[in-house]
Amino acid sequence: MISVNLRPRFEAAQSFSEYLAATHEYADLWHGVYGIAKVTDAAVARAVALDSPWRLLALTEDWCGDAVNTLPVLARLTERAPNIELRTLSRDANPDLMDAHLTGTARAIPVVMILDGDYDERAWWGSRPRVLQSWVKSPEAQAMAKADRYKEVRRWYARDHGVTAVDEILTLIEQVRVTTGSRE
Repeated sequence: MISVNLRPRFEAAQSFSEYLAATHEYADLWHGVYGIAKVTDAAVARAVALDSPWRLLALTEDWCGDAVNTLPVLARLTERAPNIELRTLSRDANPDLMDAHLTGTARAIPVVMILDGDYDERAWWGSRPRVLQSWVKSPEAQAMAKADRYKEVRRWYARDHGVTAVDEILTLIEQVRVTTGSRE
């Protein structure tokens, strides 16, 4: 986690709609996933119940398959929950933030930093839902050819529809809220 206030970085970051408009490598995929992305009413209710403003600052690149399957769903959540805002930063243009949020030793994305109303980082999530990451690291998955492994990852995301990532991120915010209390 970063101990410095991230307000300047958050305010300079792109909104998801700006990010989506700037995608180029897999623009059709990003727009397609965003076009079908949905969040449940229950997830929205959980988010709204958090009351205080929360900000999600995501490190990403448009070539990342995990990001394309996660960020559009988070964007849909923030469109419906007025107390949560999502912004994006380039992983490659922000090495200090990336290096503070490594997955093991990997610069894996997306990384979603959870900021409170004062723009202080309270937790972070990334780069995949836990159950998927566990499978990817399993001997079974590691024994597969990389192309076959990533085909299975894409299948998992297609079945999950972003539900697990949204749940894990909301759970992190709920835990932070209980542990540190909201300062708003």
